[in-house]
Amino acid sequence: MGKITGFLEHTRELPKKKPVEERVKDYKEFEALYEPEKLNEQAGRCMNCGVPFCHNGCPLGNVIPEFNDAVYRKEWKEAYEILSSTNNFPEFTGRICPAPCESACVLGINQPPIVIEEIEKHIIEKAFELGLVKPRTAIVRTGKKVAVVGSGPAGLAAATQLNLAGHMVTVFERDDEPGGLVRYGIPDFKLEKYVIDRRVEVMKQEGVIFKFNANVGVNVKLNDILREYNAVVLAGGSTEPRDLPIRGREHKGTYFAMQFLKQQNKRNAGKDPHALPEIESNILAEEILATGKNVIVIGGGDTGSDCVGTSNRQKAKSVTQFELMPVPPKDRTDFMPWPTYPMILKTTSSHEEGANRHWAIATKEFIADKDGNLKGLKVVDLEWKIKDGRPAQFLEVEGSEREMPCELALLAMGFVHPQHHGLIDELGVELDERGNVKATEKDFDTNIAKVFACGDMRRGQSLVVWAISEGRECARKVDEFLMGFSLLESKDENLLISNG
Repeated sequence: MGKITGFLEHTRELPKKKPVEERVKDYKEFEALYEPEKLNEQAGRCMNCGVPFCHNGCPLGNVIPEFNDAVYRKEWKEAYEILSSTNNFPEFTGRICPAPCESACVLGINQPPIVIEEIEKHIIEKAFELGLVKPRTAIVRTGKKVAVVGSGPAGLAAATQLNLAGHMVTVFERDDEPGGLVRYGIPDFKLEKYVIDRRVEVMKQEGVIFKFNANVGVNVKLNDILREYNAVVLAGGSTEPRDLPIRGREHKGTYFAMQFLKQQNKRNAGKDPHALPEIESNILAEEILATGKNVIVIGGGDTGSDCVGTSNRQKAKSVTQFELMPVPPKDRTDFMPWPTYPMILKTTSSHEEGANRHWAIATKEFIADKDGNLKGLKVVDLEWKIKDGRPAQFLEVEGSEREMPCELALLAMGFVHPQHHGLIDELGVELDERGNVKATEKDFDTNIAKVFACGDMRRGQSLVVWAISEGRECARKVDEFLMGFSLLESKDENLLISNG
């Protein structure tokens, strides 16, 4: 497997990035590809371990050691065929996945793990460069029609697989272009949108039909969909943001993170930043800009980090990020054993560009000036009690309450469930206790005949790699429903094969 002594001769190295002072001047991706020799070294670190736990760490069940070996041998066609057999969109996961596979890498027990995410990205970029990414179409069409509602990673994956099975697939997207949060939530400096466009073009050549500005349950009649299609896949994502209903929330200057990020992505695409889909919860008339303002991002996750990077590019006066939880450890603890995904301190590229990070802090009130414009936040420090290695309970630190200047507050505290108003309410689909569409994990079917659900709309806010996995597995179950059997790949079958 690769070079037997590779992991002894080379340590983990990431590709070079543009200097901070250069990359904050625009919204382009700033991470370079490896030089061929360096890529060869990194792929050669894969150590031919007896049991490749990386397979199980990946929700898609990617056959990782095998494509690492192919990259080491510079067999790009083989590497691409192995990777694309389990992952429809490695160009997405290679850019924005937190790489749980790397946390499960056996080498990671006592050395830095393999750069699996980067190798994925290099395989797919090389595949496009060499013309290896070609439309795959079914030899025979089944005559069955499937509607996929939502064009995020889950919807796109389901559509691709169902089309490959021979069904006629139509994707309905309420926005003006496909991609879901990958297009209008992920900043361009993490994933430029040509990456989505070239993949969608391949899907169109394969026969998938896309309908944009098509909001099922609003300007597209639900009854028409149910009557015309043999199966319906709900893949609309988890789009209702978690709010912070404290005093002063109504003041101008406090917004949800996605309102802010979506506007900037629209600007980058040369579009009207206010042209948002009908009945979308984040419709706004005013423009949201960080320029010259003290920005506070409430929420310490990746979306909050994206707000930090975008604020820096908009030339904010200052950027601060709040996290309710205490500072996580820098390394694994006894309560985060390998190969589990560790909750350790993460410093993103946006943090490198400049941000004041505050941990164990809570926002008590949004404070406005006499005109109703946000001017500050009232905050308080927290003291956490730790139980079994995890923060379990907090108390406010007496005497720590204070006011911090802030003209723009961005709420990046995650999403609670899919939007109910419109499609879900009209369909009458059953919901789980968290407000997600209730669908069985085994068959992805809902309580409504021939209606299935997958991705964040079913499991709640999650990772892009989980969305793709859900879309693929749901497609297989829809295929079985329509035909009585399915020849589409299953993650479980891939794991059995790859583990021998």
